[in-house]
Amino acid sequence: MAEEYGPDIVSVVDEDGVEHTFEELDRIETDDARYVALTPVYDEAQDILDDDGELIILRVVEEDGETYLEPIEDDAEFDEVGKIFEDRLKEAFDFNDDEE
Repeated sequence: MAEEYGPDIVSVVDEDGVEHTFEELDRIETDDARYVALTPVYDEAQDILDDDGELIILRVVEEDGETYLEPIEDDAEFDEVGKIFEDRLKEAFDFNDDEE
């Protein structure tokens, strides 16, 4: 019997208590930390069309047996991790290096 694989869906509650749903595209672990690359999941077709396609990269933090996702505050760390994800995901996604 063939197994069916679907996207890895992650629900994140922000500091305001609002729940957001993401698809986990990839994860990596470095010597210093673990990271995930996410993209938003929408229920409404218009929201999908309005999405800018930005990849969301967060650090995975474990504290008191709980797992949290937090933004990467250090620009150099973000750039390094972002480049790793970009290289790993470039065949599936069209990355645009132009900044607005």
